[in-house]
Amino acid sequence: MESAVARERVLDAAEELFYGRGIQSVGMDEVRGASGVSLKRLYQLFPAKEQLVEAYLERRDGRWRGRLAEYVERGPDPEERILAVFDWLGTWFGEDGFRGCAWINSYGELGATSDRVAAQVRAHKRAFGDYLASLVAAAGRPAELAGPLFLLAEGAMVTAGITRSTRPAAEAREAARILLAH
Repeated sequence: MESAVARERVLDAAEELFYGRGIQSVGMDEVRGASGVSLKRLYQLFPAKEQLVEAYLERRDGRWRGRLAEYVERGPDPEERILAVFDWLGTWFGEDGFRGCAWINSYGELGATSDRVAAQVRAHKRAFGDYLASLVAAAGRPAELAGPLFLLAEGAMVTAGITRSTRPAAEAREAARILLAH
């Protein structure tokens, strides 16, 4: 099996298992079984589970932020794009299998013991915050709005993950609208 194909199969399996059940509850043998890649090949690609988790988060980051930007950038009005972030969150929260934020979940499981995982989580959150800041700037709004908007989005993610509801996105959107109105 070609290395790139095997890597993608392992990452697909890891993403489904880690996101669906949690990182610590999934062993490398389960990833091997779900991916169809031999254990030897799996460990050639990812010598340690921590490296697999890091790669899973890195790949998911690109996909997640890409989906968000694709949705948000459809809006022609720069201010509406800010609110579209919360609309997209509501769509994401309503997806089958939604289990909260993968980075928050990963940090909760491994952030205190894995510098690599903590670094991936911080990089993702920094990139998301920077994206919100770019939307605020494009709308000609004060840069100081980016932080509160980031906290609204993050709070909605945590609450939606716990409650399994899309309502936090709508509530955070309304709070964002109020912030933008003042």
